[in-house]
Amino acid sequence: MNTFLQILNIQPNPDPDVIKELVAFDATYVSLTEDNPDLHKILPWAGTRYRVGPQAFLDTFTRVGLWWTRGPFNVESIFTDGQGNLTAWGNFVITSNTMGKTLTAPWSCRAEINGDGLISYFQYMEDTFATTSTFWAEGSKQFCANPFGGCVWF
Repeated sequence: MNTFLQILNIQPNPDPDVIKELVAFDATYVSLTEDNPDLHKILPWAGTRYRVGPQAFLDTFTRVGLWWTRGPFNVESIFTDGQGNLTAWGNFVITSNTMGKTLTAPWSCRAEINGDGLISYFQYMEDTFATTSTFWAEGSKQFCANPFGGCVWF
């Protein structure tokens, strides 16, 4: 569990040496989605980085810090099965560096720790609809999700 907590807490100030100590050389990192080309246009780190290892963590943590100014990052709950599988939930505060919009959003994360005590799989999820809205410049969008009819505009 210590490895998992360390990687969660190093996100605001990614240290390459520490990340290399915590992450397997062939670890997979899933950020926000397995694959979503449109989301990748807004958040270039979004998607799956198969077997890239520590570099995927360093790239993601660094880019997030360029896109947003980070506020508090809170870990509220952690669960483990005792076999190297962990999940955590919490919330964070961010302010977009381009639009100056601030929000608090929930996050969740899942990790697998290998026999050497290193992270071999990491999946990070958040309220991406909310976080990307901090970059919304202008205009409106129509969403038609209700199968019984009706759309909403933002």
